Amino acid sequence: MIGRLHAQTIRALAPRAELAVVVDRLAERATALGSEFGVDAETDLAAVFTRADIDAVTICIPSGGHADAAVPALEHGKHVIIEKPIDVTLAAARRIRDAEAASAATVMVVSQHRYERASQVVHAAARGGRFGRITSGSAHMPWWRSQAYYDSAGWRGTRALDGGGAVMNQGHHFVDLLVWFLGEPVEVFAWTDRLVHERIEVEDVAGATIRFADGTLGVVQATTAAYPGLGTTVGVYGDRGSAVIEDDRLVYFHAAKRDDPPAYDYGAPGDVNQATEVLPGVRDAQGAPAIAGLAATSHTAQFIDFLDAVEEGRPPLVTTEEAIRTLAVICAMYESARTSAPVRLDDL
Repeated sequence: MIGRLHAQTIRALAPRAELAVVVDRLAERATALGSEFGVDAETDLAAVFTRADIDAVTICIPSGGHADAAVPALEHGKHVIIEKPIDVTLAAARRIRDAEAASAATVMVVSQHRYERASQVVHAAARGGRFGRITSGSAHMPWWRSQAYYDSAGWRGTRALDGGGAVMNQGHHFVDLLVWFLGEPVEVFAWTDRLVHERIEVEDVAGATIRFADGTLGVVQATTAAYPGLGTTVGVYGDRGSAVIEDDRLVYFHAAKRDDPPAYDYGAPGDVNQATEVLPGVRDAQGAPAIAGLAATSHTAQFIDFLDAVEEGRPPLVTTEEAIRTLAVICAMYESARTSAPVRLDDL
């Protein structure tokens, strides 16, 4: 599924990027996708790394195999895009980081929600001080995945290849946004469980609290057992303003003017939502967000950032270090749930 989306995205970026070859270890899938896009189809990834006409690869395989594909690609000098998560263990993720450092290539990990207009606006406001002292944030993901979803592929719901359930797979993007908005995470306490699904090794419900370096607290709630599936909400709350994103839409934004005293002793009335005013105000003449000059579509915007980063010799927005930080928070959640104790990220 995600491989086809990457192929479509690359094709849409022509002539800056050209889809050259698709690889799948199952020959029938490789052939079908190659035929669909009119490109070469291979089953041997290692053979592709030796081709001089290949500059970059995108990795869209089960999460637990990401490092095993990314490291040899980097050793052959290929730039790499990795679907989230970077891998399922910190040891594997660090292998990718170290291979990148030893190469002249660029690695970017997909976190397309950072490129949504609402996310860019909230990040700029939170990190730029518009919400004053950030006190807390939240990410709520009440999703549904059927038993048939987990039964559809042998790797789904396994620790080795899926790495986790509601948090590592489905909730990863929203943990990433919360951490991006709030700063440096230092400690996690979490509970996880499998309450509904069968024949899986991972959680279908999780709750966690994240403590950040400046004392800010973040709360994460994620499940794939909320039938029939509801929207995702990410919120940031400070003593001068707050914002809420729901399904990538900025549904609430309020930031007090810098020099104004607090105006509401017991909470504001319902007419102070600035979302519709703020979002158009940060768009350029072409309709793209002014922040970083990126286009407003998520995967396309991230791939454009990758191409620009390679051409300009700069890091992309979502580097290996950024991806490792998010993975560390998720791994800390699982370790905390296992031990019933808080876990410091430095200890991982």
